[in-house]
Amino acid sequence: MVWLPECASTNTEAQHLIGENRATDGCVVITDKQTAGRGQRGNRWEANPGENLTMSVIWRPTFLPAQDQFLLSQAVALAVHDWASALLGPDGALRVKWPNDIYYGNRKLGGILIENTLSGAMIQHSVVGIGLNVNQREFGAHTATSLAWVTGRPYALPTLISRLLECLERRYLQLRSGRLAAIRHNYLAALFRYQEQHAYEVEGRRLEGEIRGVDEVGRLIVRIEGQLRHFDLKEISYVL
Repeated sequence: MVWLPECASTNTEAQHLIGENRATDGCVVITDKQTAGRGQRGNRWEANPGENLTMSVIWRPTFLPAQDQFLLSQAVALAVHDWASALLGPDGALRVKWPNDIYYGNRKLGGILIENTLSGAMIQHSVVGIGLNVNQREFGAHTATSLAWVTGRPYALPTLISRLLECLERRYLQLRSGRLAAIRHNYLAALFRYQEQHAYEVEGRRLEGEIRGVDEVGRLIVRIEGQLRHFDLKEISYVL
């Protein structure tokens, strides 16, 4: 574990360790203060210093073909969902929002950013960036929430880190052992708005649709206007 009191981005620091050949499989970079955290779609990750979990895990999933890299995303999202479920109980409000955000109700509890390095047709390195709102109570975005906001109590961060790493290892070993059907099944069971009718933004239009699943390359499958359509990350937006 590499602890930094402050850094721009734990993912960037992890990439430096890889570039300097100093990263072991399972190495963790964690910080109290991230000044330029990155999220999906190029968004900035907001986190007050010392109140949340901000970390990156380095893995070497050389067993995983590049075409199956969304399975890694699913495994990580499930690990974080496992971790949050153990703290919040079997609450139906806790969900994985495609592709790998963690939501409580309609509010974001955590985000994941995975950056893969490929070697031929296989994954060589993965940097798994995870940001989780724990003790923070005030956010610039009205769509954010935290564990403390949901439960009304503070949390000791070191204990939560240990639990999270256990959940990540368990799901990673599940992936490495080839239990892929279980990962896909568990992911759908936890998926936000799965098989429900909701509004989405597609090509500048607001349309009603029903999420029917996720294909093997990670595209969201939505039934819209009687047709099954497959969407990449920037092609569809949730209306919350």
